[in-house]
Amino acid sequence: MLLQARGRILTFPRRPLIMGIVNINDDSFCGDGTLDPCAALRMAQQMAADGADVIDAGAESARTNRAAISVEEEVQRFTSFMAAYQAWGAEVAEQPPAFDASQVWPPLLSLNTWRPEVVQAVLPQGGDLLNDIGALPDDRNARLCAAHGAALLIMHSVGLPKERHTHVGYPDIMAELDRFFTEKLALCQSAGLPRESVVLDPGIDFAKQQDDNLTIYRELERLQRFGRPVLLPVSRKTVIGEVLGLPDPLERDAGTLTCVARGVSSGAQIFRVHAVKQAAEAVKVLWALAGGGAKLVPSLQAASPPA
Repeated sequence: MLLQARGRILTFPRRPLIMGIVNINDDSFCGDGTLDPCAALRMAQQMAADGADVIDAGAESARTNRAAISVEEEVQRFTSFMAAYQAWGAEVAEQPPAFDASQVWPPLLSLNTWRPEVVQAVLPQGGDLLNDIGALPDDRNARLCAAHGAALLIMHSVGLPKERHTHVGYPDIMAELDRFFTEKLALCQSAGLPRESVVLDPGIDFAKQQDDNLTIYRELERLQRFGRPVLLPVSRKTVIGEVLGLPDPLERDAGTLTCVARGVSSGAQIFRVHAVKQAAEAVKVLWALAGGGAKLVPSLQAASPPA
């Protein structure tokens, strides 16, 4: 299985990827955001040193109790950070990976946004992956990714982001995911985006209740039928807090690592986390225990840029 992203190719199976979260905002639910692009770059650099294969930069919090920022403000936040990140990436590109030989180096840059107006403004400036939390209601973001050679991460949800969907329920969440991803993969194909440039995200905590989330963890293997990398957004999720009785997200890292372990055993290929060092070390040990440790070799190849 291949993942093509802006002229780079990842080959699976391989050690699962760690996606580090960088919030270029001041209202992250974990309180770890910053509006200073230099401070955000330092966070990304530390995550890279700790083992991140992907840096997921988001300029707007997904919290539903915060008003949306303007398109112009979101674009400005992205632009400042992206310029700094790309300059650093070019500087270290010839250096050896910081974590191990299989680390994607320099880490891929993921842009966490969903409004097509923002995507249209920032994707021409760079970014290997578009992390679309908007559930891809139409083909605009897929077409933009196809035009710029970027990969697209499709997250399952319903309705608009930043609106509460605590009323949503499903008779069978896995059947719903099967229907959703079948439909969205067909939409991407019709938009000209290669299947090899798509990542699937079951959307833990987004328009789902506790039982839905736990079922996804239990039956995640079922998503392997699509033959696409699966991202599991495990970090400090509400479902972990509900199970452990921990309202403070910062106290949920042990539960997060438990979900990482479950995801590795279920075939997830990417884990989105705040605590990169702990997750990267856990994944490396789990991969070795599963028999993959001897196969940790660089899996990032050069690819021809899109026409």
